[in-house]
Amino acid sequence: MDRATSRRRPPTKIPALACALLACWALAPAAGAATPAAGAAPTSAAGAAANPTGGTATPTGGASLVAGGSTGGPAVQLNAGATVTASGDGLTLAARPWDMLRRTVVLSGSAPAALAGDVVEIQRLGPGATALWAPAASAVIGSGGTFTARWIAGRAGRFSIRAVLLGSAAAIGADVATAAPAPGAPATAPMTINVYRRAFATLYGPGLYGRLTACGERLRRTTIGVANRTLPCGTQVAIYYRGESLTVPVIDRGPYANGADWDLTVATARALGLEGNAEIGTVALPRATALSQAPRLAARRR
Repeated sequence: MDRATSRRRPPTKIPALACALLACWALAPAAGAATPAAGAAPTSAAGAAANPTGGTATPTGGASLVAGGSTGGPAVQLNAGATVTASGDGLTLAARPWDMLRRTVVLSGSAPAALAGDVVEIQRLGPGATALWAPAASAVIGSGGTFTARWIAGRAGRFSIRAVLLGSAAAIGADVATAAPAPGAPATAPMTINVYRRAFATLYGPGLYGRLTACGERLRRTTIGVANRTLPCGTQVAIYYRGESLTVPVIDRGPYANGADWDLTVATARALGLEGNAEIGTVALPRATALSQAPRLAARRR
C-alpha cells in the first residue's frame, strides 16, 4: 500500500485567485460543533469560560471558531491577534492569546483603586493531572488601579494564566519571589496563552489526493492536517501565521526536503492565508488532546 509521503512533489505557489475560491470551500463549516481542546475551561453559549468563583475569561477581539477538515475535525481559530481578558473578584487581566518562545509576554490588568500599592502575582498552571499554580511574574498595583507584568516563557506550550492578589507590597518587602497568596485570595479566572516555537513549513497535496497518508488518513483537497517526522499520529498541533491560528492533527510523515520542519496540506495553508513556503509558529499540545483523534484515524485504516 502506497503512502502519500512516498511521492512528494516540490512545493508550489498557489495562484491567488485559486486560493480565494478554494479557501471558502476548505473553511466551510462541517456538521457537528467544534470541540474545545482538552483542559480548556468550559464555555457558555456566549463564549465566556466559567470560573468557580464567578470570574470569566473572554476573547475580546472577535475571535471565532469554525469546524475544519474533511470530516468536521479540529477547530480553526481565527483572529489570533485579538486580546483575551479574564476577570474575577474585582481583578481583571488582559493579554494577546499568543506569543513566540523567548519573547516577553505582556500582561496588563486592573484592580480597585483602594488596592493601590498591593502586589498582584501572575501564575501559570503546571503540566499534568496534578498540576499546581506556580508564580510566573508579579507587579505592583498603581495609584489608578492598573498594573503591568512581564513574563518570558522558558518553553513552547499552551499555558493557563491567572492573576492573584498577593498582599501589601510594604508587608511583603523584598520577599515577593517566596511570598504565597492567602487561601481564598482574590483571583481572576484562568485564560489561555499559546507560546509558539518558530518553524519552517512547506505545502503538499496536489498529485497525492486519494492516497492514504502514513497515519491512515485519506488525503483529499479539504483535508486539514500536517506532516511531521516524529510526533505520533493524531497529535494536535496549534499553528500560528500572521494573526491567524488553527489547531490540526498530525496525519502524515515528513517533510524530507527543503530543510522544512512541517508539511501543511493545501487546505490547512489556505485556512491560514498561507500561499507558499513560510515561517510559522507551532506548538504540540498535550497528548490527552491528541488521543481524542486516535479513534478517528484508526477507524479509517479498516
